[in-house]
Amino acid sequence: MPKIRAHKSFIRKVNRLIRSVPGLKEKLSEVTETLQENPFASPLKTHRLSGNLRGMHSCSLTYEIRIIFKLEADVLYLLDVGSHDEVY
Repeated sequence: MPKIRAHKSFIRKVNRLIRSVPGLKEKLSEVTETLQENPFASPLKTHRLSGNLRGMHSCSLTYEIRIIFKLEADVLYLLDVGSHDEVY
């Protein structure tokens, strides 16, 4: 089970989103728990990224909001969060 580490910019963005989207805090808790158990679980819709984001993965937090993360050995780094257009 990988440990989860969040980048400072991820924390800032997610805090801003939590204030503006009702119920997002609970959903984030569910998704991070699932990420820790199995980053490639079907409900997350995890996929590899290419181009400038090669080596990273994306998963769905909500229908509109994505999480960008990098998986290295036993650590899962949460790097970015936002809408499809914001993170890609």
